[in-house]
Amino acid sequence: AVDRLRSGPCTVVDATAGADALRAALPTAWALVVRSRTKVTEEALRNAPHLRVIARAGVGVDNIDMRAAAARSIDVVNAPSAATASVAELTVAFALMLVRGMWPGIASTKAGGWERGTNGGEIAGRTIGYIGYGRIAREVQRRLIPFGVHAIAYDPFLPAPVDATELVDLPTLLGRADIVSLHASLTPENRHLIDARALEQMRPGAVLINVARGPLVDEAALLAALKAGRLAGAALDVFEEEPPKLRELLERPDVIATPHIGASTREGQARAGNLVVDEILRAARAEPLTARVLPPSGAL
Repeated sequence: AVDRLRSGPCTVVDATAGADALRAALPTAWALVVRSRTKVTEEALRNAPHLRVIARAGVGVDNIDMRAAAARSIDVVNAPSAATASVAELTVAFALMLVRGMWPGIASTKAGGWERGTNGGEIAGRTIGYIGYGRIAREVQRRLIPFGVHAIAYDPFLPAPVDATELVDLPTLLGRADIVSLHASLTPENRHLIDARALEQMRPGAVLINVARGPLVDEAALLAALKAGRLAGAALDVFEEEPPKLRELLERPDVIATPHIGASTREGQARAGNLVVDEILRAARAEPLTARVLPPSGAL
């Protein structure tokens, strides 16, 4: 993907070495490509007078100050479909591992144990509840249908069902789902959407999956729910702080933790790169953008 930019109308500057490298590149930059780790703040944009396009090589744009970008007439584009399959497959893997209770057995065996008494369950007949039922959640469900998994979803932005998945309110979902899977974008309003109260509403023995954004879950409340035995386990690919600092949560045998790798497949990264390069080249040719992310309501 980078070679396509170099062979086109663009000069490519590698600013991945850290904050200083990014700061040095911004004053002359016309386009900026970032992943989730890079924070594009208002201060950074003040130092980028020529910037016209910010390309997020992924989906979420909560690391970009959208209001500041809109105020400067900077277009923000993303690659919404690039990692759909990658994140969906990780979610399915998490669901299978949690329901089967595989992780404690894996950890024990690797540590020299041989605890064959660990009893997991079958995923057939279970109910999964999706919080956020967009592109990724629908792909998860498409993959789980052959396993015989029932589905319900909470998504206040969906006015009507888009498939056979039943739309319910959040308390109903929490009370019915054996597997609660988070697929929502992060907003100021839904920070700690899964808090102590929500965890108390979940079915006893349910499991929680978060492949969306870490701050959707109150990790201290999750730890308390696990310690109390209300939940059977959790699988987390994202955390309130990254790298995560709540070691007591990470070290529990009923918690699967991965380092924000949902989109990190060779195939997904290749798609993301090509999609954002397509958008940058369209912008360079003054053509309409196809993956422009709109600023928040009232941004200007």
